[in-house]
Amino acid sequence: MTEDVRDRLLDAILPHVPFEGWSETAFRAACGDAGIDPGLARAVCPRGALDLAVAFHRRGDDAMVARIRAESMEGLRFRDRVARAVRLRLEAAGDREAVRRGATLFALPQNAALGARLIWETADRIWTALGDTSDDLNWYTKRATLAAVYGATVLYWLGDDSPDQQATWDFLDRRIADIMAFEKVKAQAAANPVLKRLMAGPEWLASKVRAPSRMPPDTLPGLWPSPPPPPAADEAGGSGR
Repeated sequence: MTEDVRDRLLDAILPHVPFEGWSETAFRAACGDAGIDPGLARAVCPRGALDLAVAFHRRGDDAMVARIRAESMEGLRFRDRVARAVRLRLEAAGDREAVRRGATLFALPQNAALGARLIWETADRIWTALGDTSDDLNWYTKRATLAAVYGATVLYWLGDDSPDQQATWDFLDRRIADIMAFEKVKAQAAANPVLKRLMAGPEWLASKVRAPSRMPPDTLPGLWPSPPPPPAADEAGGSGR
């Protein structure tokens, strides 16, 4: 029921977002348009339009993953698979004005951490959908690098008026080419015997890092651990008698 109410509210708020942004005014209008009691809507979305903006972003991620699974990328180089996945994510974004308003919302200081978390989630879902099996430091560096590329590409896309957004896809290709060039330099440095000896300590430390695949979801980067439940009465010093 919760997901159904959230989906109905999200569908109802989207026509208002270009004019009102992801705001309380738009949230109230969505409640009226969807015929949902404001109390129920607030129970499902305690932060109002902010929760719907999060749902909008994750809906785009879901659509991207579905498109990746529906495509055959066997003949593509891995860098081209990543570029294709980012392009599918932007094509699944829907209304560009809703994305623009969302970027403004998540740029606010109080929402910046949440915005960074959503971009991280998108990068993680891309790598997972492409079959990434890394379980060491590479798990983090892949996602951090792709999150930076994705964030920059979104901002470029928002201001791109070229036919079929071709300038955006060219921009994306250049960013991925920059990453590949950096990886090449890293490989050359790793082959240098002097640098290899100097990096022995950091490399040993890096080898101890593991991906959080076996950890609870709240331990993923960008997430605060869930607070422990309050102690029972007898654990908190008795029942008060």
